Amino acid sequence: MNTDQTTLTIRDVETADEKAVAALLTEAFPSETEARLVHTLRHCGALVLEQVAIDGSGRIAGHIAYSRVTPAAIGPGQGLQVACLAPVTVSPGLQRTGIGSALIQRSLEDLKAKGEDLVLVLGPPAYFPRFGFDATLAEKVKGPYAGAAFMALALTDAGTRDLPVEVAFATPFEEFE
Repeated sequence: MNTDQTTLTIRDVETADEKAVAALLTEAFPSETEARLVHTLRHCGALVLEQVAIDGSGRIAGHIAYSRVTPAAIGPGQGLQVACLAPVTVSPGLQRTGIGSALIQRSLEDLKAKGEDLVLVLGPPAYFPRFGFDATLAEKVKGPYAGAAFMALALTDAGTRDLPVEVAFATPFEEFE
């Protein structure tokens, strides 16, 4: 099934979207872990940005969420605005149609406009580098994750200049550590 990108609308999540987002996450992932993560991040105030992709029929076809990552209180990176992309989700029947890419590109632009300096992601090393994410840059970020799947993207000069930095992820991520 293909989707027409010209009829795709990307917008911030509204309260009325919460049940449909939870259903999408449960449909796209093998357990309810991601749906629970997004719900908890949303309701504890840790989300920096949450958006949905609406297809031409008005259905939520994709979702993306970014939560606050807190730099350590000492060091050059203490003033950085850092966010974590997790998760990005596309309805299983619409995957590989460009919805995920559209969500990531648009949301990164919005994060940059909001003044975010650095974005972190834990995901497939074959997918995220196309958006500028880099495992080598992430090696300068000390936290609970490491390896080729842990990548970073600097949105500002400070996002590169003020590294290395030690960070703490929002409490709901402890379930994944």
